[in-house]
Parts: sequence; C-alpha cells; structure tokens
Amino acid sequence: MGRGVGGGGVNYTWYVERAGGMVAFVLLTGSVVLGLLLSNKTSLKRWPRFALEDVHRYVGLLAGAFIAIHVGALLFDNFMPFSLAGVLVPGADSYRPLAVAAGVIGAELFAALALANRYRKSLSYRFWRRTHYLNFAVWGLAFVHGLFAGSDTGSAWALAMYLVAATLVASLTAGRFVAPEGHRPAVR
Repeated sequence: MGRGVGGGGVNYTWYVERAGGMVAFVLLTGSVVLGLLLSNKTSLKRWPRFALEDVHRYVGLLAGAFIAIHVGALLFDNFMPFSLAGVLVPGADSYRPLAVAAGVIGAELFAALALANRYRKSLSYRFWRRTHYLNFAVWGLAFVHGLFAGSDTGSAWALAMYLVAATLVASLTAGRFVAPEGHRPAVR
C-alpha cells in the first residue's frame, strides 16, 4: 500500500504531488524534444517553424506551472511534510537527500533559464544560446530526481515512461550531433 491511503483516509496532497511531478517531467521532456526538433531543420517539413517555436515555449511554460504545483503540494503534505528550506535548499531535507537535491537544483536552474528566456532580446544571441544548453542539465536533474525520489519508480509504467523519455532525448541529441554534413543545421 502506498502513501495515498493510510489510517487517516486518502492523502489527496500526495496524489497532487505525484501527478504534478509526473506531468512536469513529461512536459519538460516534450519541451526538450521540441527544442531538439527545432534545432534540426530537416525535421520541420510539415510544421511551420513559428508554430513549433510557439508550442515549444508553451510546453515549457506548462512544465514550469506543474513544477510549481508539485513543489507547492509538498509544502502542504501532512504525511511527509517538506519545509520551505527543504524545497529551496539542496540537501536540506532528509528524504532521499541526493535525489531531492537534484530536483531542487533542476527546478532552480529551470527558473533561472526561464528568466533568461524572458529577457532573451536583451541578451546577446551567443550568451542566450549557451545558457539554453543548460536545459539538458535541467532535464537530466529532473530525470534523476524522478527516478530516485519518486514513489512510483518501482512500477512498470513509471519505469517505461522514464525509459521512453531517456530514449527520445538521447536519440534526438545524438542525431543532432551525428547528422550527415549536408543535414546539419546552420549555426548563427
């Protein structure tokens, strides 16, 4: 029996935490995948670039919203309460400290990158582009966090989700760097 049902009834907060975290990870994966598709011009034959950019941006915003839901619900959980320091300071909480720290660092880096995206036009393209590559770190930290801190990791569906996500991101990343010379995207 999981944390969802206990002596005091159903812990709805736990379901919100889990759903928020899982949906955030799926959306984050979607945003990374869309970003990789954008970086490979050969994959844009059916979609106009502006539409893919808008979807990429919107999926990233949704991921941020679900990260906020995930973290916010942790603060209201009566079964396993997290303190404000526990969700803001890496390693401050005793529950699976390394995996939780990966999630905290990933969420904070995500917020910093969202701020850089907000002020993208004020930044040099080169600086923005280099910071944008940190989204791979955000995704990797979220992957580690979900895999090792998540309460569903032992279930077949969760492991399948992480495996599919890792395969998608890894294969598109590899395809970006090992594409034939004539098919590499132009670098500005």
